[in-house]
Amino acid sequence: MADLAGKKSISATKGGRQIVIEVKSFIGRSPMGEFETALGQYLIYQTFLSVTHPGSPVYLAVGQSIYEKFFKQVAIELILQKFQVLMLVVDIKNEEIVEWIN
Repeated sequence: MADLAGKKSISATKGGRQIVIEVKSFIGRSPMGEFETALGQYLIYQTFLSVTHPGSPVYLAVGQSIYEKFFKQVAIELILQKFQVLMLVVDIKNEEIVEWIN
């Protein structure tokens, strides 16, 4: 499955299921601005994939550092829960998944 906007997206399998991973770097000046964009893209992908590839969940992948600094804030966690955002926390240096958040 290709990314709908031509950005960084990966198709993979987990437990025999096809999943889509949207990779976001959060290297800009405003983590909140990047979060707003990422959330909007995530919801668009999730909506289209629910029709074109039902049962293929979308995961938002972010680095461990930005996860700890930004995504663990109460307000951000509330938003993630409200929109049921699935996440992957990645150790960028070692290229390893640190945590799956469902």
